[in-house]
Amino acid sequence: MDGIAIRQATPADAGRLNAALAALSADLGDPHAADADLLARAISGTTPAAHALLAEGTTGLLGAALYSPLVSTARGQAGVYVSDLWIADAARGQGLGRRLLAAVARDAARRWRAGFIKLAVYEDNPRARAFYDRLGFTPAAREQYMSMQGAAFEALKGDP
Repeated sequence: MDGIAIRQATPADAGRLNAALAALSADLGDPHAADADLLARAISGTTPAAHALLAEGTTGLLGAALYSPLVSTARGQAGVYVSDLWIADAARGQGLGRRLLAAVARDAARRWRAGFIKLAVYEDNPRARAFYDRLGFTPAAREQYMSMQGAAFEALKGDP
């Protein structure tokens, strides 16, 4: 993995970041509703909603990570939520995923003193699960991710 540089993405990188995350969505069989404008807005400003790292080599973009801060009262510390981690097929199995997650951990520790990483892995993705297991991730006991969007989210926003 020599010759690969990992750097912070800027709004000017939003198109390439979006293409990488669209490839991840396709690999997972997920829809991809994001676009470059959304990502540019998310990673810019004085209080960005997210941060992103790009891993680039001589052949182009080889990896990307999108992550955000979180706080756990149960853990008593800030952490980082990695919502997306993409590695190009040509770079898989060479340690780039670990390098990207390590760079995320360092950046989050520097920015908001993060002391842990949280992420989700699909039950039907044993290769990803094995990767995270090898790194030392463990399933969170008693946790089940839930989400709200669309009409329910809009209705909740309307509550005083």
